[in-house]
Amino acid sequence: MGDSNSANENSIVIRVDDSPAALPDAQWDALLATQARPTPFMRLAYLRALHTSGSAVAATGWQPQFVSLWRGDELLAACPAYLKAHSYGEYVFDWAWADAYHRHGLSYYPKLLVAVPFTPVPGSRLLAVDDDARALLAQALRALAKETDASSLHVLFGDDADQAALAQAGCTARHGVQFHWTANGDADFAAFLARLHRDKRKKIQQEQRRVREAGVVFEARAGTGMTGEDWDFFYRCYQQTYREHHSTPYLKRDFFKRMAAEMPEHWLMFTARREGQPIAMSLIALDPSRRAAFGRYWGAVEHIPNLHFDACYYQPLAWCIAHGYRRFEGGAQGEHKMARGLMPTPTASSHWLAHPSFADAVDEFLAREGEAMSGYIDELNEHAPFKRPGAADAAAQTKDVADAAAQTKDVADAAAQTKDAADAAS
Repeated sequence: MGDSNSANENSIVIRVDDSPAALPDAQWDALLATQARPTPFMRLAYLRALHTSGSAVAATGWQPQFVSLWRGDELLAACPAYLKAHSYGEYVFDWAWADAYHRHGLSYYPKLLVAVPFTPVPGSRLLAVDDDARALLAQALRALAKETDASSLHVLFGDDADQAALAQAGCTARHGVQFHWTANGDADFAAFLARLHRDKRKKIQQEQRRVREAGVVFEARAGTGMTGEDWDFFYRCYQQTYREHHSTPYLKRDFFKRMAAEMPEHWLMFTARREGQPIAMSLIALDPSRRAAFGRYWGAVEHIPNLHFDACYYQPLAWCIAHGYRRFEGGAQGEHKMARGLMPTPTASSHWLAHPSFADAVDEFLAREGEAMSGYIDELNEHAPFKRPGAADAAAQTKDVADAAAQTKDVADAAAQTKDAADAAS
């Protein structure tokens, strides 16, 4: 598309940059802060770290094409866009579409993608000063897709304003679901457990007890309290997770080095130790200003039953409640998260295909899929893990709180005893 030139200082210039480093942090982040659903993953430092670490670059199938709109020195709109040579690291699956193209002798790649690489966190994607600028950005993306001979345009996990602008630009919505926890005024983790149906509460307490009986204790560290050794061990765990799935990590060690240096306030680690030695770690992303947390990565160098659930759900949830956080997002997919208090939350993406026949077929598919997804979410909500309190069961609920508090204390006491024994041994 190239840069547009005009002698009129009031005209809008469209830029396409092949590196996030070409854009100004201060203006980008200031624009991000005014959006309906900003997240730390859309900060320019995060996107730049993905690029400069070699994690999301042309060589790995992510060719940056960051689009921005300018009036003079004023940034009006911007988004992270990539020409993709595959569909890995997206979490909105279009492999069947690519296969259909291939079977008809057509090329599905490259495609133009607007997303945060490897990050299925919903939020604002088309950053803009107003709806008019956002609409122009959506149109610019369509034009870029055509100019680069991309088969299609995809904008993943956008907010409502993104969806509206992209619909006007001819894109079709696709609906999905994730599982998120939202605060309900619980005083502590025991109060949270008490609101669950008895079978769900007992299972969580049993899982945590088994982890403690295995001699495991947890340590939480946030921000600058995380050391280089912590990050090194985390990356070892992160690699192990991919190795167990016969895959290769998306993110390079240098990416996390840059996160530790440039965005330390946005990270929280839970280290599982046994006999004083680290055996597992989960990494949680934080948005302190909006009191939101995001489950991101985990790994273990030793297998212990139920350790994953404790490290990735129970420890972060207890921390969020204790620190007054309002939301914890558990990541992509996973009905099993409902049993742990994370409820179904709709997500959306937008898609445009250049080929008319395929576009019609995909539009029909997405309409059917959307109806099915709506019914699926309704069905999930009918099986919510939380009790529906009423006047009749107030006494029983009070007893449940007391029971949950007592059992939670038992777990904490067991952890303290294990730690004392480990300290004595050392």
